[in-house]
Amino acid sequence: MTCGILLVTHPGVGTSLLEVATHLLRQLPLKAEAFDVPFDADLEALLPQASAALRRVEGDGGVLVLTDLYGASPSNLAARLAHLGTPVRRVSALSLPMLLRVMNYPEQGLEQLPATAAAGARNGAIIDDA
Repeated sequence: MTCGILLVTHPGVGTSLLEVATHLLRQLPLKAEAFDVPFDADLEALLPQASAALRRVEGDGGVLVLTDLYGASPSNLAARLAHLGTPVRRVSALSLPMLLRVMNYPEQGLEQLPATAAAGARNGAIIDDA
């Protein structure tokens, strides 16, 4: 079952990461979209638009929602999306290694993808002493 990917982030973050991932991979194997949350956002007012974005990427296996910062407005909006009926799992600390890792395992379902995303973030953080 294929999952969709929704990036719910501060302005420009998700859009930029999707652009780079698309350039590197040539074509994204999973349906993905970025949803920007303005700094002065009224989350209640944004919920219908975010819900529409969720439905656009929804696969038959649900949606993995990636946010940039846990506890911030994008993360709080993602929490609300998780209660709308679509199967959703959320992972915070979005990074390019996380997104690329998820895109490299499109066959994984909603139960496995969150751990894969987190591993991408962990393994993508390298201390280079050179």
